[in-house]
Amino acid sequence: MPWIVGVSGASGTPYAAAVLRALLDAGEAVDLVVSRASRLTLLDETGISFRDAHWREDLRQWLSLGADGKPGTFAADVTGVRYWSAGDLAAGPSSGSYPSKGMLVVPASTACVAGVALGLSKDLLQRVASVTLKERRRLVVAVRESPLNGQTLRHLVTLDDAGASVVPASPAFYAGATHIQDLVDFVAGRVLDAAGVGHRLYRRWQGDLGGGARTP
Repeated sequence: MPWIVGVSGASGTPYAAAVLRALLDAGEAVDLVVSRASRLTLLDETGISFRDAHWREDLRQWLSLGADGKPGTFAADVTGVRYWSAGDLAAGPSSGSYPSKGMLVVPASTACVAGVALGLSKDLLQRVASVTLKERRRLVVAVRESPLNGQTLRHLVTLDDAGASVVPASPAFYAGATHIQDLVDFVAGRVLDAAGVGHRLYRRWQGDLGGGARTP
């Protein structure tokens, strides 16, 4: 069964790329939904125009980018990906009978969070997230916004109460990050941790061994 990855319009397309690469590296099948708003963000952050008719080519180019925007940083084998257009509300994942392991929304905009919390199903991404909740499957929401207002916080509590895992896109520095990609990979790793998917994206905390020493 696949993991469904939804990419919404928040800034943070490198987070989505890191999650997708890690899922594929782990041998996981992926169903991908890219919202219309996220295409604008992707174009702004990477210069890539994501097109339905050429999604495989565009996805391969996107996943080859590092967080610094340099092309060819990563190998990008996208044979394990199935793509669904965000406007296709009759797509397979829109039904609870469609099998999946769960859904990862990364990054999650506040508009996406609100839509899922209120059950609006304005596009396929929101619909699949609602289906994931009603079927009691894992839903991980990597919200990317700052500061968070009271309305968004209430929406996040609603998602938490419904069984979703809310993972703020907040990188930590204890893992010894030396590059932007390290910070991106930390957030992607925490998303995968919440989903229960194994990875080696960041160095885990092993406890203070005295004098502030740490082991990888």
